[in-house]
Amino acid sequence: MKYYIIAGEASGDLHGSNLIKALKKEDPSADIRCWGGDLMEKAGGVLAKHYKEMAFMGFLEVIMNIPTIFKNIRYCKEDIEAFRPDVIIFIDFSGFNLRIAKWAKQHGFRTNYYISPQIWASREGRIKKIKRDIDAMYVILPFEKDFYEKKHGYPVQFVGHPLIDAIENTPVEDNATFRKENDLDPEKPIIALLPGSRKQEVQKMLDVMLSVQQDFPEYQFVIAGAPSLPDAFYAPYLSGDKVNYVSNKTYTLLSHAYAALVTSGTATLETALFGIPQVVCYKGNWISYQIAKRIITLDFISLVNLIMGREVVKELIQNELTTKNLKSELAKIVDGPDRKRILEDYQTLRKKLGGKGASQLAAQLIVENV
Repeated sequence: MKYYIIAGEASGDLHGSNLIKALKKEDPSADIRCWGGDLMEKAGGVLAKHYKEMAFMGFLEVIMNIPTIFKNIRYCKEDIEAFRPDVIIFIDFSGFNLRIAKWAKQHGFRTNYYISPQIWASREGRIKKIKRDIDAMYVILPFEKDFYEKKHGYPVQFVGHPLIDAIENTPVEDNATFRKENDLDPEKPIIALLPGSRKQEVQKMLDVMLSVQQDFPEYQFVIAGAPSLPDAFYAPYLSGDKVNYVSNKTYTLLSHAYAALVTSGTATLETALFGIPQVVCYKGNWISYQIAKRIITLDFISLVNLIMGREVVKELIQNELTTKNLKSELAKIVDGPDRKRILEDYQTLRKKLGGKGASQLAAQLIVENV
């Protein structure tokens, strides 16, 4: 069969790539065309457009790029028409995907959604569009099933979280090799810095993350470079021997880290699944933050806390994200009282996520239901 997959950012590329591999197991002759990134292309999808051309962060940036966004929407519709897929599979990226879904449903295409839009966090009214335009929804967070079925009467399938498979299927270098190849101190414990994947957020996050480095001289701080950004972008932050940097090796870095400072997003859950105590950081554009604060209805911003329904890891948001607060919270997880508790909570978190096989189960259901 012919599958058309739309993902719009780095995390979608990761999950999309594993879904493509799983689809090819279920349907060896699958013809897959996609919007995504290098990982989806490597897995066997024919790339229609790279997510780097459409990853706009924050309300202001979206407004500034409206002409490009509408051009992408037009091209996507034309490309689907030309490809004539048996099913369109949307991965998160709701602002774009729900627009395409409405058009696709009207034009007789089967629509599946893998990794739900976060309507439980904001703009819950989008459930009307999902009920109208999406034939099948496959969710990856345990609380989403109750949200859709009990609250909104919309049946969904909980398939488990694909990060569990992604982490287990990604090879990592051993500790000694990793440190040697990246000129890291062979003995000092590593504090991993995960500042995000978009230029604006990385710039905001790294300045404050690195401001506490001098207070932890017995540790080495290592920046996780995003695959979407060139090495030269990080050069200003690498002052002598004080800061280290690895490119596109986040999982290896986390597997050997002792603690982490993490920008809110998928990375918070990845860090937890590697068993690394963390402080979650977020600081957005002031206007975007003020708008978001008024439409987001959640008590937490990190997936770790959302899934557990309570504070497991500390979140420093906007004005709370200061050098003083970050220093205090980092101290608590490297040699303070919070470390043991967080590691125990991570075990409970992993059980809630449902184990391995999310991508394969989602692929099986997609193929069966077309």
